[in-house]
Amino acid sequence: QVQLVESGGGLVQPGGSLRLSCAASGNIFTINNRGWYRQAPGKQQELVAGITNGGSTTYADSAKGRFTISIDNAKNTVYLRMDSLKPEDTAVYYCYAEILARVYWGQGTQVTVSS
Repeated sequence: QVQLVESGGGLVQPGGSLRLSCAASGNIFTINNRGWYRQAPGKQQELVAGITNGGSTTYADSAKGRFTISIDNAKNTVYLRMDSLKPEDTAVYYCYAEILARVYWGQGTQVTVSS
């Protein structure tokens, strides 16, 4: 079993910042890809940012220049630093990890951007 535990969501004003964390534990062998999706009410799930075990990153157009994904391999934790947050970033953010061709998901963390 693999567990992904997220933290760091919350309420923030427009223009503010948050850092999401996703710690992996359990039967971790090689994590090939990790990252974050989000889902806002009434909208499709959207890939926000992803990172490979080689360190290559990808971002949604809406996240480029504002969000940064990173990994601390010693802690088996992936981070999503979000700056210049906008109301349209409001969503539940889910981390994922691809291990041996299987995708695992975190429980989700709510991010609300509002004044």
